[in-house]
Amino acid sequence: MRLRILGIAMVAAALVLVGCSGGAGANTIKIGWFGPETGDSALWGQAEFNTMKMMVDDYNAAGGVNVGGKKYKLEVIGYDDKGDSTEAVNVTKRLITQDKVVAIVGPQGSGEAIPIAPIADDNKVPVVATTATNPKVTVQDDGTVNSYMYRACFTDPYQGKVAATFAYQKLNKRKAAIVMTVDDPYSAGLSQYFKQSFEQLGGKVVEQVSFTSGEKDFRAALTKVKASNPDVIFMPDYYNDVALIARQARDLGINQLLLGGDGWPSDNLIQLAGNALEGCMFINHLDFDGAAAAPMRAEYKTKYGKNAELNSYMAHDALVMVVDAIQRAKSFKPADIKAALDTTDLPVATGNNDYLTNPITGHIKIGPTHDPVGKTAWLIKIVGPDMKFQESFAADS
Repeated sequence: MRLRILGIAMVAAALVLVGCSGGAGANTIKIGWFGPETGDSALWGQAEFNTMKMMVDDYNAAGGVNVGGKKYKLEVIGYDDKGDSTEAVNVTKRLITQDKVVAIVGPQGSGEAIPIAPIADDNKVPVVATTATNPKVTVQDDGTVNSYMYRACFTDPYQGKVAATFAYQKLNKRKAAIVMTVDDPYSAGLSQYFKQSFEQLGGKVVEQVSFTSGEKDFRAALTKVKASNPDVIFMPDYYNDVALIARQARDLGINQLLLGGDGWPSDNLIQLAGNALEGCMFINHLDFDGAAAAPMRAEYKTKYGKNAELNSYMAHDALVMVVDAIQRAKSFKPADIKAALDTTDLPVATGNNDYLTNPITGHIKIGPTHDPVGKTAWLIKIVGPDMKFQESFAADS
């Protein structure tokens, strides 16, 4: 697996560590993970944990990590946060205080990542979120950077800008409507940044409707959207809601292009939506059919008998970031891992800002706010049963 060479072979050959703090035994490095294994987002959480276990097996099958002539195995300890912020806080505390992990991969949701930032900072254990895109994951309202919080994904301001720019400049849309989940930090934040960027470009948001998590009937809100007669409808929600909203919109005679964020991509999206999303587009972190995704896509399919989800690739990149930081820190100490994460600059599966000339790998570089900088966003179009790459954008987050 080509990507594994980037993360495993180099580490196994070159890693020299001092001061192992934590582990199931004297020869084990313990890394935590948590995400939703149950609930509405279980598909993504299960994909992340599957990827973590697959990668740990790969590391250990390669002999583990050679430290001063000894072999150190990796162990991932995972918990179900049920997509709940309170449970996220509880499992973070457990991973740090009871399991004694040296770093944590996850969570996937901004609503779960934001409240654990003080815990990570207070206990000085680094956390690399997978798909938590809200700016508050890493930076507080007053501009203070959360010292021990990082992410493998781009941010909502960035993908909101990409979506708005694409709609205005590439699709020549001038009137947009927004359909969003008011009580979800991801959806609410991405809506805000799309609106801000779209109007700065000269467009107008003619209607913005919202609903709360768990709602299933969107017809009243969609009737308002239809009356506003937009050119494009921005829907920054998750695939299960998107599919249902799209079906109801088409039933009401709303035929405009639907445009979404990185909550859309899932193997289940088109299955749930039928043809309601034909021709519609969304922002993604990579081209699922591209060369950079191919090695992991093949390994995951062989091991689990199904396609990797977006979160599989993001969990891959987050774990590679952690192991790379351990390698460069030459230490198991969480504070040393944190210091190395500050200067992350390495090939991964997602985010290649030179795709057309070098499509084999992605790339991630962490900036001063602990967010990736210059990371590519991908425009994907739904064509029949497939998700087809259209364009890529690269700019500072």
